[in-house]
Amino acid sequence: MPIDPLAPPTLDHFADLHVDVGTPQVLGRGPGGLRRVVPILGGTATGAGWRARVLPGGSDFQLIVSDTLSILDARYGLETEAGELIYVQNHAVRAAPPEVMAALLRGEPVDPAQIYFRCSPSFETDAPSLRWINERLFVGVGVRHPAQVVMRFFALN
Repeated sequence: MPIDPLAPPTLDHFADLHVDVGTPQVLGRGPGGLRRVVPILGGTATGAGWRARVLPGGSDFQLIVSDTLSILDARYGLETEAGELIYVQNHAVRAAPPEVMAALLRGEPVDPAQIYFRCSPSFETDAPSLRWINERLFVGVGVRHPAQVVMRFFALN
């Protein structure tokens, strides 16, 4: 039986990330909402057959659009145990009821089940074993803790 090229894509687990974050820097309100920059301090990434550390120095650029919606744009690097480098850019949408979002923005722990946190990461690398990730689309889910973001990324097939 031929493969249907228009069949819904399937998901394959790619990696789990634990990204350590610092105190947000609030840059003020603009026409699109409140701007915040959250420093990325480090962390870990684990995939099938590979492990990496999250390099310090990246940032999560946040736009707090309303009392229920944040648009996120995180940019950072990974370094695999083999010394290979990966650039990550992750666009995300985080939505929650106003009281949950307010607690989250204050840095308080919240029930992850009350937050819609979905993302579309992209990767760039010259690492021979991971070069294929330059040519794929990915989606992910996330949970924000006070000092860490935990995400699970999937490749679309």
